[in-house]
Parts: sequence; C-alpha cells; structure tokens
Amino acid sequence: MGSVICVANQKGGVGKTTTCVNLAASLAATQRRVLLVDLDPQSNATMGCGIDKNALEYTVCDVLLDDMPAADVLRPAPEGGFTVLPSNHELTSAEIELVTKPEREFRLRKALAPLVARYDYILIDCPPALNMLTVNALTAADFVLIPMQCEYFALEGLSALVGTIDRIRGTANPKLEIHGILRTMFDPRNNLANEVSAQLSSHFGDRVYNTVIPRNVRLAEAPSFGRPALVHDKYSRGALAYLALAGEVNRRSGIVPAAPPAVPRADGP
Repeated sequence: MGSVICVANQKGGVGKTTTCVNLAASLAATQRRVLLVDLDPQSNATMGCGIDKNALEYTVCDVLLDDMPAADVLRPAPEGGFTVLPSNHELTSAEIELVTKPEREFRLRKALAPLVARYDYILIDCPPALNMLTVNALTAADFVLIPMQCEYFALEGLSALVGTIDRIRGTANPKLEIHGILRTMFDPRNNLANEVSAQLSSHFGDRVYNTVIPRNVRLAEAPSFGRPALVHDKYSRGALAYLALAGEVNRRSGIVPAAPPAVPRADGP
C-alpha cells in the first residue's frame, strides 16, 4: 500500500512545486513508483515535468468534477521516471463548482483510492491557499510535508497550517500526520535564517528533516526546461539535496522498492 503525501503551505513562494517535482524524480531514482498530482490551478508542476498544460484533453479537473477515472488522465513525465495527474487553468473554476458537489471534501480521496496500490508514493502539490482543493488534498493524504523558508513570517504561517491540519484530523481525516518540515531556499550566511532554523528544530524536533534545500540556480532554472533538477544537472547542489530528502522520506516511510518480477528458469535437459 502506497503512502499519500500532500505538500502544503498556505504561504506562497516557499518551494511547494519545486519540492513536488524534484522529490518525485528523486524518489523515482531510488526505484520507487511515484505519482505526482498537480492540484494547483497555476499548473506549474505539470509544466515543470515537461507536460504542455495547454495541450491536455483531460485533467484532474475532470476527475474531481465529472468523476472521470484518474487512471484515464495519467500522463508519464517525459523525463524523471514518474507519472503525473496533470492540471490546467480549468482547475481555477473547480473550487467554486466543488462546493455544489456531494461529499465535496472527499472527492480526491475517492478518485485516488484505486491508484494507491499501484504506487509507492502519491505526492499532491497543493495551491497556496486553504480552499476546497487544499481540503481535498489534506483529506486524501496520509501525511503532510511542509516546505518553508526560514523567515520570521513563515513561523506564523506554519502555526496556522498546523492548526488547519489539527482541524482536518479532528473531522475528515483522523489518520493525517505531519511527515516532516522542510527548510527551503536556505542561505546559511543569513543570521535570521539560522535563528529561525534553530527555533524550528527546538519546537518540532525530529519532525524537521535533516536535509536542507539550498538556494540554487539549477533548481530555479530547471522548470523552464520542463525537467527536474536531477535531469537538468544531477550534480548540482539542489539535485543532490533532493536526493538526500528522498532518502529521508524513504527511511521515515519504510517503503522499500518493489521486487522485480521473477524470471522463469528454463528447464534443464
């Protein structure tokens, strides 16, 4: 049974999509089967994987609103070795239309249920807001991975997100837990960043990943080429950091690579 992890933060610009795309590629590089669900109307994860959002016939919007089987919408990432449930601009209207749908908070969970056994990880890229799309992601997930910059206001946003997770756990999804907190765009020369990092470790303990994602040019430019940093420049500091994060995620989740199918032995004479 796979692990469903939503990558969420109510604050924008903290590296959610960068983390989703690069963690998906890094987990795939460790021989795990990975599905990336783009639940952000900006569709940056879809484009960052090399899929043209404007050429899509069907997207996650059709899955959420019209009950189309998610398996019929999946697309392979051209580079990276993982699968994508893509989105485009139509998802912008989905949040409004979801309000009128039955079991509106559970539609993503229902859509992903047939896929969970097919993947080791399902990563969900959430929009930077607490709306019906994010609620669907939190309700569908087993865990939340929280990327954040080590800045003063980020601590306030983190407190609000933890409160939201507690409310979802108390109502729609009792199993929901924080998988880890990821420090992104980190500059060790910045005294404030080091101070906030220390506060995070003091307050959240081992829920803070040991891996720190640095500010890195290769990470920033890889989406413009439609590929993860691991493909764009596998020796870059950003790519290596996400490989290290994949190792941490694997250790915390305890998910081992699926065994390859046995090769039949020819009978001897």
